[in-house]
Amino acid sequence: MQKNFKPHPNSFKNTFCVFHEVLSDKIEGLKKQFESKAGSAYYYTEAGMYRVSNHWGRLANSKWRLVAMVPETASKTKIGFAAWNEFYPDNAEEKLYYIEADFDQNLVTYQHKKNPNYDGKPILRTSFETTKRIKQVRNLQQLTSWAKHFDYEDIDELRKQIINELIYTEKTLDEIKREI
Repeated sequence: MQKNFKPHPNSFKNTFCVFHEVLSDKIEGLKKQFESKAGSAYYYTEAGMYRVSNHWGRLANSKWRLVAMVPETASKTKIGFAAWNEFYPDNAEEKLYYIEADFDQNLVTYQHKKNPNYDGKPILRTSFETTKRIKQVRNLQQLTSWAKHFDYEDIDELRKQIINELIYTEKTLDEIKREI
């Protein structure tokens, strides 16, 4: 029988968290302790929270992301787990976020400064500034029209150079382009 563990109702307000997808056997025998109006189910344990949902990202006043399993499960509804110490404070004013680029997968994402993997090298930004930079990085990753103004041999190397400047400096995209 599961011991009934219940966090304070306000513990998740204004938080950032990265959940990791798990299989359904992880919640077998657990008691559903909350269901949101949108249909997400929550299971609380001493170790952390399981969330069963078909939507992730911005939720009311929080930013919760799911890292899917590889290979990805077929179901649109996913089960994610996050330990209690992986919920970090979020607000619009503080510089809490940094950007990560995965050049092999051609992906960009953001992380919280309290993430234990943060090495202090990427520039910290507010959520608004982070969103703006991510949009610029995605355009660089997905489009090629911007490159016609440059003399280059390898567009992937040019992309990497510009994206790294966007992540590791305060320079604007225009400043970066002018310097190249």
